[in-house]
Amino acid sequence: MKNNKNTARSRRKMSIRNSVFGTPEKPRLSVFRSNLHFYGQLIDDVNGKTLLSISSNSTEVEEQIKSSENVKGKTGIAFIIGTILGKKINEAKIENIVFDRNGYLYHGRVKSFAEGVRKSGIKF
Repeated sequence: MKNNKNTARSRRKMSIRNSVFGTPEKPRLSVFRSNLHFYGQLIDDVNGKTLLSISSNSTEVEEQIKSSENVKGKTGIAFIIGTILGKKINEAKIENIVFDRNGYLYHGRVKSFAEGVRKSGIKF
């Protein structure tokens, strides 16, 4: 059977999800990236609720991108999304989270997003 990148990602995703679990005190930060947009959401797995979410096509993110001049491609946008979500997490008074990279390699946009959240003072 041919092993393409989608099956490899799904294998990595299941391996990660077996060890990563979000609680109300320490929710799970899950990411999804498409070719054009980037999404992040904070999930409480015990109650099955999404606490916070953000995407690159939301209006507040688009305004922030237009106002900053030093955005370099998709990784720069992912960093801005991470800082905005980090501020929202701080406002919700959540200090610790669990990072779920959702089967993606910790590289590029995923790494930039995580660094943006860490910049806001959130601990993984």
